[in-house]
This record gives sequence, C-alpha cells and structure tokens, in this order.
Amino acid sequence: MCGILALFCANGNGNSSYDLRAEVLSLSKLLRHRGPDWNGITCFRNCYLAHERLAINGLLSGAQPITNISGEVALSVNGEIYNHIELREQLEKECENKPQFTTDSDCEIMLHLYKHHGPTFLEKVYVNGMYAFVLYDSANDKFFAARDPIGIIPLYMGYGSDGTIWFSSELKGLQKNCDHVELFPPGHYMTGSSINKDVTIPVPVPFYKDEWFTNPEFIPSKPLDLKEFRENFEASVRRHLLAEVPYGVLLSGGLDSSLVASVTHREYKKQGGQDQLRSFCIGLKGSPDIAAAEQVAKFLGTRHFSFEFTVQEGLDVVSDVIYHLETFDVTTIRASTPMFLLSRRVKATGCKMVLSGEGSDEIFAGYLYFHKAPNPTELHKETVRKVRDLHKYDCLRANKSTMAWGLEARVPFLDREFLEYAMSLDPAVKMSGNRMEKYIVRQAFDDPENPYLPKEVLWRQKEQFSDGVGYGWIDHLKMEADKVVTDLQMKFAASRFPVSTPRTKEEYMYRDIFSRHFPSPAAAATVPQGKSVACSTPAALAWDESFSRNADPSGRAVAGVHVQAYEGDKQQ
Repeated sequence: MCGILALFCANGNGNSSYDLRAEVLSLSKLLRHRGPDWNGITCFRNCYLAHERLAINGLLSGAQPITNISGEVALSVNGEIYNHIELREQLEKECENKPQFTTDSDCEIMLHLYKHHGPTFLEKVYVNGMYAFVLYDSANDKFFAARDPIGIIPLYMGYGSDGTIWFSSELKGLQKNCDHVELFPPGHYMTGSSINKDVTIPVPVPFYKDEWFTNPEFIPSKPLDLKEFRENFEASVRRHLLAEVPYGVLLSGGLDSSLVASVTHREYKKQGGQDQLRSFCIGLKGSPDIAAAEQVAKFLGTRHFSFEFTVQEGLDVVSDVIYHLETFDVTTIRASTPMFLLSRRVKATGCKMVLSGEGSDEIFAGYLYFHKAPNPTELHKETVRKVRDLHKYDCLRANKSTMAWGLEARVPFLDREFLEYAMSLDPAVKMSGNRMEKYIVRQAFDDPENPYLPKEVLWRQKEQFSDGVGYGWIDHLKMEADKVVTDLQMKFAASRFPVSTPRTKEEYMYRDIFSRHFPSPAAAATVPQGKSVACSTPAALAWDESFSRNADPSGRAVAGVHVQAYEGDKQQ
C-alpha cells in the first residue's frame, strides 16, 4: 500500500514544468507516511504522477510509477491485486504479442489490462483487490483513474481554478491547489484528455454492477451451506496472505478479528511459516478486548503483543488522528485513536502488514440494532446500504489509522469474491431475532472436532471497538469536550458551522480541530455525515423510535439489546 498523487491538465497555468514538478514532489511528501520506503515521479508534457512506496510485494523491482517498455504509459497504484497471477495468465493467452512486464509488482497487471482492453477494462475483467490508481497514456492523451468497488483504499479528486485536475490518496495533498475537492466514488473509473481538454469536465463512470450492489429491489435467495461458507472465507484469507514481508493480525478478541486470526494462523502454518504468527491488541488497563485477545492468542499459539494505553495518551493524539483521518465523525475518531496508537507499536515490531476484521458487521447484520429488523427484506437493504457506506467510515479508519505509520491493513471480509458470495445469501439466515448477532458466522466456525476458537470467544457478544478498548475511553473523551467547549460556543455552533452543525460538545471539539488542520470549506464538504447520528441508519429509525433519540453512537447505548449473553445460543 502506498500514497499516490497526480496532476493532469496543467497546461496554461503559467508555471514552468520545473516548478510544477517541484510542486508535485512537495505535495507528495505530505503522503510519505503512507509510503516511507521509496518515492518516484514520472512527468509528461503537462501531467505528473507521483508515488510514495510501502514495499510489500515486488521488493526489488516494484518501484512506481510503473511505465511500459515504450515509456508511453505510466501507472501509479495504491493497493494490492490478489488475483494478479491469474489475470496475467489470462492476458498472455489472449494476446498474440505477450505483454512485457518490467517489474515483479502485483499492480503492473493494471497497466497491461488497460493497454489490451482500453479504458473500460474494469467492466470486462474480474479484478479482485483493494486499489486506487491513476494512469496516463501519452500516445492517446488519456488519463485514467479508478477506485475499488467498496472503497477500501481512499482516493480524492480536486479541481483547480486554472483548469487542473488532481488526484490524491489523501485530502491533504489537494487542499493547497483545489477550489473543489470530493471523494472519488468506489467502483468507478474516470477518463479524460489532458492536453486537448474535453469541452465537458470528465465524470466518474460506474464499473461495478453486481445486482446486489446496483439493484435496490434485488433480494438474494441462495441457501446457506455452512461448509461452503467456511471454505469461501478461508479462501479469502489465503488470498490476503500475498506478502514478501513480515505480517500479523490485529486481534481485539471480538468475533471478527478472532476468526481472521484463527484462519490466518491455519493458512500460515499450511504455507510453511516457521515463526509464530504475530497478533496485536491494545486497550486501557483491564479492558475487555485485552483479556479476550490474550485468551484467543493463547488458544491459537500466536506470538502475542498486548499494548496498554492511558486515557491521557489517547487524548494527546486526538489532533494527530483527525489530521491523518481527515474526518470529524465521532464514531470514527473514537475507534481510530486506539488503532492509531496500536499501529505505531505494530510497526515498531518490524511488521509491515496486518489482517483485520472490518466489514463483517455490515455484511452479516452484526450491529446491535439489527435485532430490530422487521423482516429479511428490510435487513438485506440495510446491509447493502451499510456496505456501500463503508468507504466513508470503517474502511477510512482501518486504512488511514494504520497507514499513518506505514502499516498496511487488509480486510478479508471485504474480499470481492467472498463479499459477492455473502451478499448472495438469503437474508433470512442473517436475521437475529432472539439469536445472537452474526449467528451464521459463529455457526459456520463452530467445529467441536477441530475448534477454530474457544466457545466463549466464538459466542462473545458484539462490542464497538471504541467500547471494547475500555469504556473509560469514551467517557473521558466526553469529559474532555466538556472542558474545552463552552456553552456559549455550542449556542452559536450553527453560526460557525452552518453545514453539519455539531449537536454535542464532543462533535464540536472534533470539528474545531478539523477546521484548524483543514480550513477550506471544500475540505469540510468531503466529510460524510450520518454515522454518529442515531446509528446512521434511516432503517433503524423506522424499526425503533428509540434510535432517533440517541445522539451517542456507542453500541452500549442501545437499550434492551446489549445484554451480558445469549445463553441459549451458546449451547446450540
């Protein structure tokens, strides 16, 4: 994983090419935390592609931007392509003249797919990976940008008043030169001319068109087969172990991270891993996550690292977290702060890649309010909405919290093949009712003969990550906000922040910090709103009126659902 920055349509702005190259390099340095291993830049007449590299695969020759043999096409990618070997074999069969690869990078396949199929190649070819990339084809004067279907990898685009078009892995690379900045939509690509600019501004075009994702009336009906379910997830984890560097797992002790750790441990051993797989956890002293994670690590036999942080250490880095995350969403910041602290400690152990459990709650209706779902149809529609929104919140948190320290996080629950399988299941099997949330996930891995996890962990109830690290964390954030935000500021909050006006002092505190890091109105407009408001779900408001009165997004605030256990389920 890396950082990318690109400038297109730079002609006519009055700067010399040398000045622009220096400017792009300077802005690219703002992303260097994402790629501390190397950097590169490729320049054309009025196009500049920069890259900050985190070397995970192709260690010797995978530096970017990647160019083809003739040098006419350049590519800068942030991400991993898990089926690159299959894609390469397929491409070599289709081409009379076999493509000449210049690196051992898994990402180079994107350049050759573009050359063979043209700008619509993502509609024609099944690419499984997490990615955001920019490409320039100088022979045809075409620039190209795209982002993976779920938005695991961040990408922003911006427009300058001088007609320039910019792309960056993070907002901070654009705010100096762009009057308008927006999130590049997941599952889209954009193409345009850079020298002979089109009359109309190019717009993103959707390439991901699976029916579950695009048709709001589609309700899947595939029956559940627990063995098939388990095998599909194991295959996903196996794909995510593509790495030439030391890696590990983030282990909170909850169901999702524990399953990822368990399957990763099994696959790691199958692949001949000699050392113990490393696992990592963080929490306040005495937190639920630390105790559960240590239990899982002991059961699996991983080399486990438990890190404790203090409330003050967390408060000290909130401003840094907001700078790296580029958001003021309450839930995201609460959960990202311990993850930010953990990532630094993980990187210090020599680990450069970790697997994490994001996405499971959205796919399998794991949030506690899903107990209120009135029927399978409504539940399915809500899971689709949650998955489509992942790039705004949990994917953003997982990517930017870790990449702040040059650590790559991979999310096997969001693997394209596994996701499409999971979203094809009859939603009736995901209904909780009186059962524990994510019942089918637990059931699929409940193997008495060869257990994946201890029973008490496999059937541990859902905790918000920001709760699981220790309930005192959220309480102290609120106390800090009460100290630094006055009642007078809250009274005039709408005057200072007319868009997305803070409703609580905690929201105001984060918004104030964000505005200091990113003062442009264009920056604030890139922050999606909704997750911190009543569980961020219109469906939840319809399912239970109590959600509409709840300004606290913490999972423990859901009355009548967050109970100690579901004893009946544990015994099934």
